[in-house]
Formats: sequence, structure tokens, C-alpha cells
Amino acid sequence: MDLRIKVSKVENVTCWREGKKVEGSLHLTAHHIIFRYPLPPSESKPESKPRFGESWLTYPMISYCTYRPTPPASPHPPSIRLRCRDFTFVSFHFLTDAEARSVYDSVKALTCKLGRLDKLYAFSYIPHGPEKLIDGWRLYDPRKEFARQGISEKSGDKGWRFTTINSDYSYSPTYPAVLVVPSAISDSVLKYGAKYRSRCRIPALTYFHPINNCTITRSSQPMRSYKEHRNVQDERLVAAICATTKNTKLPTIGTSNSASTTDLSTKDALSDAQNDSDDSTLPVGTPPDQTSFADVDLVEDEAIRKAREYEDAIEARAEDPSERKIYGAQQNNLIVDARPRLNALAMQGLGRGSEKMDNYRCCSKVYLNIENIHVMRNSLEAVINLIKDSDISPLPLNQDQLSKTKWLNHIANMIDGVGIIARTIGIHHSHVLIHCSDGWDRTSQLSALSQLCLDPYFRTIDGFTTLVEKDWLSFGHMFRHRCGPLGSEKWFEIENERVSNTAVSENGAPIPSAGSGNNTFENALSRATGFFRGSSGVGSTNGSSESESEPFKFKAGHPTGEDLTDKKLITDAGEVSPMFQQFLDGVYQLQYQHPTRFEFNERFLRRLLYHLYSCQYGTFLFDNEFERQSSKAKTRTHSVWNYFLSRRKEFTNPTYDPEIDDHVPGKERLIFPRKEETRWWAEGFGRKDSEMNGIVPGAPQLSVQDINAPVLAGVETADFIETTPQQASSISRGTTPQPRAFTPNPTYSSHLQTETTPRLVSDTSTPTAQKVESVASTASPQPKTGSALTAGLAALGISGALNSRSSSSHSRNRSTGNAVAAGNPFGDGDPLGVTNGEGFGQMEEMK
Repeated sequence: MDLRIKVSKVENVTCWREGKKVEGSLHLTAHHIIFRYPLPPSESKPESKPRFGESWLTYPMISYCTYRPTPPASPHPPSIRLRCRDFTFVSFHFLTDAEARSVYDSVKALTCKLGRLDKLYAFSYIPHGPEKLIDGWRLYDPRKEFARQGISEKSGDKGWRFTTINSDYSYSPTYPAVLVVPSAISDSVLKYGAKYRSRCRIPALTYFHPINNCTITRSSQPMRSYKEHRNVQDERLVAAICATTKNTKLPTIGTSNSASTTDLSTKDALSDAQNDSDDSTLPVGTPPDQTSFADVDLVEDEAIRKAREYEDAIEARAEDPSERKIYGAQQNNLIVDARPRLNALAMQGLGRGSEKMDNYRCCSKVYLNIENIHVMRNSLEAVINLIKDSDISPLPLNQDQLSKTKWLNHIANMIDGVGIIARTIGIHHSHVLIHCSDGWDRTSQLSALSQLCLDPYFRTIDGFTTLVEKDWLSFGHMFRHRCGPLGSEKWFEIENERVSNTAVSENGAPIPSAGSGNNTFENALSRATGFFRGSSGVGSTNGSSESESEPFKFKAGHPTGEDLTDKKLITDAGEVSPMFQQFLDGVYQLQYQHPTRFEFNERFLRRLLYHLYSCQYGTFLFDNEFERQSSKAKTRTHSVWNYFLSRRKEFTNPTYDPEIDDHVPGKERLIFPRKEETRWWAEGFGRKDSEMNGIVPGAPQLSVQDINAPVLAGVETADFIETTPQQASSISRGTTPQPRAFTPNPTYSSHLQTETTPRLVSDTSTPTAQKVESVASTASPQPKTGSALTAGLAALGISGALNSRSSSSHSRNRSTGNAVAAGNPFGDGDPLGVTNGEGFGQMEEMK
């Protein structure tokens, strides 16, 4: 028996769930809590042997655990209350304090004191039945997927090519080994452009629309900083992306004879400057700051001049009336910065920021009001606080309190932004580059949901697995940090310790706390230091105002190659956030609004959410492709897709209509989200639909004000920065707005003003203005941002930022997962309602 298990079996345990109880025995194993209870006699065989039901719960599913000892002279028995990530809330009542304490200590040790990934269930799980015949790790092949989209080495040049610059993950350790970039861009340009993007996550192709050849590319934020850094290679890369569907040849820079490949590396700029001599070469892997140049300023000036020549050639050709107008020529390409505009400005103080559109004239930029991971986590915690007592109380939910959590507003904003991206590509035939901070949270949400709207293949079971593998697993999402599979001691609590604010030993004696004093000033100072230092330390949770901080650091060119499974790891509770759960919530919204366009059903989403946290499979245990390969996940664990593909019939939507006909309403290739129909995913929260969405079917869950609240927080081009409703509307409809002079708003400081932006839900909706705070521009075409940054940080408020961080650091991080099936918990003769395999943590393969 595992030495961490103090007691393996406890009899006469009472389990409470949804206000109802049942008695049974509790069993603890190395990976599961098992509750075994008697079932009512069978009506068909009343004299048969007694029947028993079992509910299984893996330890990583626990998001919060409270041990409540018996108070002196109290008739209440000792109990342990569990909040699970699948929104199951259950209490176990024991006969003695000793039994309850032993179970609590054992569960805590098996949940948050493992310290190593290879101690999780995924590394010992053995599949059974049809599941063992499937290898889900082999489902996704990036070259085959891009060939399906229309990009392959055998087909004609469509403006894109494969590059192996990251084949050993030394170029960008958090990116996939296979990348697709514009054919007009050489690896040399990529090499010198990488340093301008956070973690070297350059703009790379994730989706190529087969109808109009427009694309979704994704990246991280640029390293612009308050010093207004720029990188001509990055500018060239973005321009080449926008030019892949234009009848424009890129001007050759340097002495290359190739008309299709233009190298804007520093080497080529220098060779032009030195009498067109191409004898100057750089050794492979030589960093740009170690090259010896006669005149560095000359090199930079020449590179910028060549970049301007390219931009001027594009503009002149577009304005020439003699040029033949081609499909997609009148494009309105977008850079979508998913962050609120003020957040992006604040990042400049940390050496990052957003694109300066003077240098990216081929497109416009829009900001989306999608908040960071801390805001999303706090919003979910507010929802949990409303439903956390469902183990002992069947009382209905308060609809007003639910709306105040803002969870539904965040989901609505996300799908509203998805609608903007999908329309830009599918209707306006333009390119979209998406990024947030590091490009692995909000970027993955927007990119994947937009592709669901654009491509019917991704709405099939096989296509959806490919989409998750590509945009979440291959391009990288910090599953290990966001889901916290190794647990945290902060998620365990003894009730009388919480009340007295002192630790209690096993015999009840108080233990003085080292940090129990009033350290408000010290804590505030620490957080302020972390805010301005910006993730200078490993594991920092206060690394940036955008909260996608740096829990790890890679140095380009030096991959770690470490096997993480045997390393001592801990969960940083400040990095846990329900980003993938929000994505699945967004999929549910599309599925509900277009019920016949998805091959998979809603239960598919619930079970996927459950296995996100169950740690039964190795799919969601690592942060990126490189970690998965270094830890040999494909040979040591099984893929979660084995589970779903071996049970395909259970997850197939019976109303699915695969026919595509753009001339028949309801059968179109493209689907678009309707923000006004955003609703609670009740089953995802383990509740009945009537509990969360009301008893009136189809009743709107958002107020008129929330529906009209714009996700579009601002628009920038090379000619203007601030946004009026008319300008934002023209951007969304693919027309070019006219620049306007900026007039400061006297209500705010000279660098801040209130702007109005429209709601972009559907092409026929009427924009409704709502005030949003955004950063103002100056009248100068190239404003200095130092003072604007100071004003922006002042607008954030140091105290406000500290309060936010204090709240997030002291809050309990209860990331959530798959929900139990809605319905009578005592239905079908099962006191806990788990006969259908959807009980709290019961896994069907364990039957």
C-alpha cells in the first residue's frame, strides 16, 4: 500500500450530494477515491444478490477540499467537503474525527504532494476493450492537415511554404516543429525577425481558407517597448502574409536573382549598402548583435529604406487604375490584438506591447476587450461560490447573482470577437493575424473558434480532434500551468484553521503562522515590485499586467531537452485559469445556435472537459509539443482521443446534417455566432438548464446593455488611432475609414478619453454606442509613448493593480472541468445518479 495512504477503507460513511444522502464505504487507492454504496433491489429479480454502485474520482479532479472537525459539544459529525473540477460538490460524513483526519491527510498527500508528473494516473493507466486498438497520438499530422487545406509541397505555390527552422525546437521551444510561412520569406528573415516577438513566436499560418485563400496566422506580442523598437524583418513577414492573395510581385531586396524570395535580413541590407556586393555572409546561427558591420546605422537605414520601397510599390500598384482588379484585391487585413487596449499599452513598460501601425501599412489593427487569465479565474470562482453548497442544499440559483459573476459576458465577448475574425476572412476575403501576449491563451481560443465557423471539417469528430491538436497542443497552450494537475496546498483547508487564522496540529494544538501578522504594506510593495519587474523570476505570478507571465524561460538556440516527468514540480496557483474550458463553452454556444452543423454532441464536450482534469491520459499534461516529445508522452501515456474514438456512437449528434449547400439556408459552409443568444452551459456546470437559463425556453440571458457592449475596443491604422462608431463599422465591413484629427477630451487627461464603439454581432445589427475607456493618440503621426505610458499606468492605478493582484493571490483557484449529467440524482434506482457513467468522477472504462 502507498505509504501516503493512512487509511485505505472506511465503513459507515455518509455521502451527501444535491441535498440527498446515501451510506456506504469509502476506499482510497493510489489514484482514486472510490465510494461504494448499495443499490435498491432489482424489480425484475427481487431475490437476486445485493447490488452495489461505485463512484470513482481521480485526485487531480479535486479543486478544493475542506476538513471540518467536530466542534466541542456539537452533534454534527466530522466531514470532508470536496469541490471537483467537473462542478460536482460532495460531502463525506464520518463517525470519528480520527477517520476523517486520516482520510483528509491521505487525500491531500495524494493530490498535491506528488511533485512529479510520472506519479499521475496517466503513466499507469492501461486501456481496455476497443480503446486499446486505437492510437490517438497518430491522428494529427501537420503536413497532411495543411495539405487538406491546400498547402503542400507537391501542389502549386499558393504563397506559402513549409519551413524546418524549428525542427529541433531551438528556434522557438514553445512552437511546433513544422511551421508554414510565406514563400516570399526566407529562413534568414525568420531568424532575424524572431527576436522581435515574445518567445520567438513569429506570425505563422494556422488556417488557409480553401475558397478564397485568405488566412489565419497567429503569433505573440511584439517587443516594441516604450522605446518604440521596430524590426524590419517582422514587418516584412506581416506584409508578405497580406500579399499572398494579391497580384503583386514583391520587389527584390539585395542582389538575389529570385523574384519570389525577398530576404530582408541585415546581411542583404548591408550588401546593398556596400556597392551591391553579395560577398558578405553570416555564419548560420550568428546572432545579429554579434555581426561586425562597418556602420550599424547605415545597415539599419538601408533596411528600413528597402522596406519602405516595398510598401510604396504595393500602394502604387493598388492605386494604378490600369491594374487588373482581381479577387480579394480590395482587402481589409486585420491584426487582432485580443487584449483590452490599455493592457496592451501597459505592456510597453515591460518591454513588450503592440504593433505600431505606421510600420504595418498593409493592415489595420483592432483591440478586443477580452480580459486576462486572472479576471477569467476570478469570474469562474464567483460562479462556484454560488453553487458550492449544492452538496447539502438543493436550493435554486439566484439569477441576479449569476449575472454579476460576468462569466457569461466574457463568453459573449469571446464569441463576438470570433464573429469579427470569421467575417473578415469568410465575407471580406481578408487576412487576420491574431495575438494576445504570449499567443497561447486568448489567441488559441479565437483562432480555433474562428476555424470552427469557417471550415465544416472542424465540426466533425475527426476534424475537431485535429483542431485541438493543432491550435492547442501543437502551437502550445500551458496546460500544465493552467490546469494544475499536481494540485496545490492552497486548495486544502481545515475549517477551524480558517476561522482562527492559525494552523492546528493533528492533536488540535495551534501552530503559530510565520506570516500571520499584518503585512499589508509589505505585500503591496512586493506586488508593486513584481508588476514593474515583469516576470523576472521563474514562476512569477505578478509578472505582467497581462498576466500571461513567464513561469519558465527558454533561451532561443538552447532547448532544454529535459524529461519533465521526473522533475520536482509544483503548481503555481496564480497561473491556473479556465482558458480551455472557455473554449469548450464557446463551442457549446456555436453548437446550440447551429444544432445540425456539428457531428459531435454536447456530451462530447462535457467528457472532454472532464478528461482535461482527470489526468487519465497524457494529452493535457504538458505545455507544448517540445515538452511532450522530451518527456516521451506518446510512448509512456495514452491519448485522450482513444477514449472518444472508441466510443464514437455515444458522442455522435443524431441531428447532424453533413450536406453543404450555400444556396440553402441552414446548410451554408460558414456559420457565425450570435452574441445575443449567448446562454449558460448549464450541463457544463452540473446543473439543469432551467436552473441557470430560467424556465422560459430561449429567453435571453444577457441584458440589452450587455448585448450591445462592444468587444471591439479600438481600431488603429497607419493614418489614425482613435475610433468612432462609424470608423469601427467601416473596418468591420471591409471599407477604409478616413483619418480624422484628434481632439482631446477635457473630461480625462490629455492622454485618455472616452470613446464609443459599435457592437459587431451580425451584418444586419444596428451598432449601439457604449462608452469604453481607451488610450488617446496625439495629433502627431508618430506620437511619443513615454508620457502616454505614464498616463496609462496612472489610469490603471497602482492601488487598483495591487488590489487586483492581492485578490488573485489570496483567492482559491478552482479550475473546473466536466459536469455530471443533469437530472434527478436519485433517478433510475441509483441513489447517486451515476448508473449512466456520468457520476462524480466515475470513468466508464473502470466498470
